[in-house]
Amino acid sequence: MKEENAMTAQESLDIITRMIAEAKGNMMRNGFYFLLWGWVVIVANLGMYVLQKMNYEYFYVVWVITIPAWIISMVRGYRQGKAQRKTTHLDTVSMWLWLTFGITIFTLVAFGSKINYQLNPVILTISSIPTFLSGIVIRFRPLVFGGMSFWVFGIICFLTPHETQPLIGAVAILCGYIVPGYLLKMKE
Repeated sequence: MKEENAMTAQESLDIITRMIAEAKGNMMRNGFYFLLWGWVVIVANLGMYVLQKMNYEYFYVVWVITIPAWIISMVRGYRQGKAQRKTTHLDTVSMWLWLTFGITIFTLVAFGSKINYQLNPVILTISSIPTFLSGIVIRFRPLVFGGMSFWVFGIICFLTPHETQPLIGAVAILCGYIVPGYLLKMKE
């Protein structure tokens, strides 16, 4: 006995395909975040490097520039969420992926003393996960390559003296966020 509301395999596939296309469209509009965070983190890395070279004791203070970036991201995300017509399951997964990434980074920074503040290699390596997966979901190769570049630069950072790690971090962000971010903006 067949239920009246049962879908055919083709109808199920069509729904899934539309859902993925909608999510891809929503995620493609997020180039802003890659550019915002890319430039903020590049400036912070370069600022930290310069302050270290100047023997400034609190060279890490430059990272306070991420506070306005968090606020901007949250306000923009809230507004986008309200304006978005449809939120797909993949949108929700993406949001939680990036939110857990942010919480993980915050945790690493808060407890950085436990690993002697060797944060750059760890953060770069962890950055590969949401970046790579976002590229896979929206089928956008520059973002996939950006995620893979974070793995490579994370490894390089592990093998590099602490003082030069911010320079490697800046280059990694350029490859992982800035280039894909501008390419996403162009596709919009």
